[in-house]
Amino acid sequence: MGFDQADLTKDRFLGGLLQIWQPRSGYRAGVDPVLLAAAVAAAPGHHVLDLGCGAGVASLCLARRVPKLALTGVEVQDEYAELARRNSAENNIEMNVVTADVSNLPSTLREQGFDHVISNPPYYRRDRGTPAADAGRDKALAGDTLLATWIDAATRRMKPGGYLTIIQNAERLSDLLRAFDDRLGSVRIKPLAPRAGRSAELVLVVARKGGRSALRLLAPLILHQGDRHDRDGESYTQVVSGILRNGDPLEIG
Repeated sequence: MGFDQADLTKDRFLGGLLQIWQPRSGYRAGVDPVLLAAAVAAAPGHHVLDLGCGAGVASLCLARRVPKLALTGVEVQDEYAELARRNSAENNIEMNVVTADVSNLPSTLREQGFDHVISNPPYYRRDRGTPAADAGRDKALAGDTLLATWIDAATRRMKPGGYLTIIQNAERLSDLLRAFDDRLGSVRIKPLAPRAGRSAELVLVVARKGGRSALRLLAPLILHQGDRHDRDGESYTQVVSGILRNGDPLEIG
C-alpha cells in the first residue's frame, strides 16, 4: 500500500529541474543523493543500477545531467518504489524500478550487467542507536542488510571495468573498505566536510571492477562557507551550490 496523497510533499531539486514527491514524515532525501549523482561519470547510453533507490532522487538527478541513460532502480519498500515510479513518470525520465531486497535480486536483474552501480546504503549499524519511530525512515537509515551484502550485490552486477559509486557515513568508511575484495580496485575516496577545518561527516567512494590503481584519498569537498553557521538561509560553497542548483558534475580525480 502506497502513501496517501495528503501525506506527500512535492519538492524541488536541481533548482526546479526536478519535482520530487516525498513523504512528509519518514525518510526524505536531502543533498546526499544529489551529491552521489554528481560524482557518477556516466555517458549517454550507459546502463545504471541504483541499489536502494528510495524515491528515485539520485537516478533522476543523474538523468537530468546525462541524457539517454538506461536506468534501473531497486527498492525494498513498496511505497518508496511506487514513489520512484511516479517521480520518473512525472519528470519524463524513463526508469525501471524493481521492488526487491539487494540480498535477493530477481533473476531478470542477475542476468544483466551495468556500466555504473550507485548506492546510498543505510548509514547506521543496526546494533547501535535507537530505531527511528517511522518504520520507513528506520529501514532507510539503518536497515537489516549488511553493508558487505550491498557491496557484493553491486559488484556482481557491474560489467568488467564498470564503476561503483557510493555515499556513506564517514564513520563507516572502514566497514565499507573491508567489504571490498579483489574484484574492486582503483578506489578513490572524497571526504565531504561541512566546513573548512571540520572533520568529514560523509564520504563519496568510487571503485572500479578490475581496477588495479592504488587507493587515493582526495582533497575534501567543503559544503558550506565560513567556519560556523551564523545566518539564516543557505551558505553552500560555489561548487556545491552549482551541484545542488544546476546539476553540475563533481569531478572525482
